[in-house]
Amino acid sequence: MTREWTKSNIRDLSGKVAIVTGANSGIGYETCLALAENYATVVLAVRNVNKGFEAVDKIKREFPNADVHVLQLDLNDLASIREFSQQFKQKFRSLSMLINNAGIMVPPYRVTKDGFESQFGVNYLGHFALTGLLLDRIIATPDSRVISLGSLAAHKQKPEFKEFTGTKTKYKKFKSYGQSKLACMFFAKELQYRFRSRNIDSKSIACHPGIAQTYLFGKGSRKLTRRLTRASLKLIGQSAEAGAYPILYAATEPSVRGGEYIGPDGKKGIKGYPTELNILDELFDENVSSNLWLLSESLTGVKYLF
Repeated sequence: MTREWTKSNIRDLSGKVAIVTGANSGIGYETCLALAENYATVVLAVRNVNKGFEAVDKIKREFPNADVHVLQLDLNDLASIREFSQQFKQKFRSLSMLINNAGIMVPPYRVTKDGFESQFGVNYLGHFALTGLLLDRIIATPDSRVISLGSLAAHKQKPEFKEFTGTKTKYKKFKSYGQSKLACMFFAKELQYRFRSRNIDSKSIACHPGIAQTYLFGKGSRKLTRRLTRASLKLIGQSAEAGAYPILYAATEPSVRGGEYIGPDGKKGIKGYPTELNILDELFDENVSSNLWLLSESLTGVKYLF
């Protein structure tokens, strides 16, 4: 694996179409910026289209010829995910990179429009449904990749995927966040197994950004707590641009085989250059993963047609 990998290592991406969820800020925005800089066609999948267009304007100020588009996507709502998928397919015939980046972190208890605990619903189930609905485009595109975002918060958790429709009285927001991200990591591994077993050359890779200075941290907290949280990140974390490097590595590096888990190489995985990690192999359980897949298809109503 290349030492000190940065976005300068990205090859020419002309002709490749990428979707980035949660694309208007933070590591999502930095991912879009780097892909656009290297001539990919980038679709910013965002809940707030006004913020999406503001992000497009920022990208075009740096790269006036960037091929960037905005489509509305609310991962809180399965109907919105279906609508997004239809709109994308009407506009694009291929999909080289699906980057499932969007997420929420430790909000107060709430449920999605379909009744799922919000962190499981947005972080995991929404992306499971999105990937399944776009699967035909992914499979039809040579060397396509699906990138799923894990988290340091998942590394010390055991899988307990029983409370997608959890109740407020049992809600533990930090645990639910970690479980939602662990589900994303299991999904990435299971999807790669299913690709490989069917001789499909698409690749599924998981990654995590370490601790990056983004607005994800502190959302849903009181103002003072939010300020303290974000101030501490400047001391221990890394920039949003550096936080995007594991995503960009997983999405573009030619040596990626599929099934890897990529994260920063620094102490405790907090920051550093992208490297392959062993933790997902240690956490992974084939039976749990298979059952999670079946449950996810049942809850979302999205069947994967390989």
